[in-house]
Amino acid sequence: MKIVVIGGTGLIGSKLVAKLGEQGHEAVAASPNTGVNALTGEGLADALTGASVVVDVSNSPSWEDNAVMEFFQTSTRNLLAAEAAAGVGHHVALSIVGTERLPENGYFRAKIAQEKLIEESSIPFSLVHATQFFEFVPGIADSATDGTTVRIAPVLFQPIAGDEVAEAVGRVAVGSPLNARLEIAGPEQGRMDEFFRKVLADAGDPREVVTDPHAQYFGSELDERSLVPDDGAQLGKLTYADWLGRNKSGK
Repeated sequence: MKIVVIGGTGLIGSKLVAKLGEQGHEAVAASPNTGVNALTGEGLADALTGASVVVDVSNSPSWEDNAVMEFFQTSTRNLLAAEAAAGVGHHVALSIVGTERLPENGYFRAKIAQEKLIEESSIPFSLVHATQFFEFVPGIADSATDGTTVRIAPVLFQPIAGDEVAEAVGRVAVGSPLNARLEIAGPEQGRMDEFFRKVLADAGDPREVVTDPHAQYFGSELDERSLVPDDGAQLGKLTYADWLGRNKSGK
């Protein structure tokens, strides 16, 4: 099966292309680095020729509100039009758990707009909503840092390993279209402030994690369940401690 992965040279995309290739599929990494640009349409028609499935794991180069909205709407429209012309039978998109709970967040608004275009198109689809990746934990801490203090809200948090995100997206890609949303998350759910307090302490990071109910997450104030899935989510098996151990050992 030919599966085109838009954003196929990025964090999740590169893992997905490798996993699909190991399963015997013709996995094509499509990104500006390989001459395929969903935002401009460059190279799309050629890349999608003969494709059965398109998986979109691309990301906007800018998180500025207008730029990210333009990226997801324009690239998705271009993709869906090219897929219709090529006879693609399944569109898979990776999104974020909780997009609809933080409508004041410009990035989440753009993802909602992207999903609306996909749901309203004529192409069968599957939406995979993932929680935060383990790989993003340092960046989340840095974004919440003010001097030597890291302000984190005491809300629920359930991150997942990037490898398990790629595995879940791959399973969906080779299956029948869901025409619905699937949520995926890590195996452990806990308080976000407690998670970061332990992670930083274990790493010997001198920053102090301060519990702040009004601490913002990339510009948004969080509620108890803003970042975690509802009942019925598929859960990964790899804990953060196990993932960290694997990465330190190079496995």
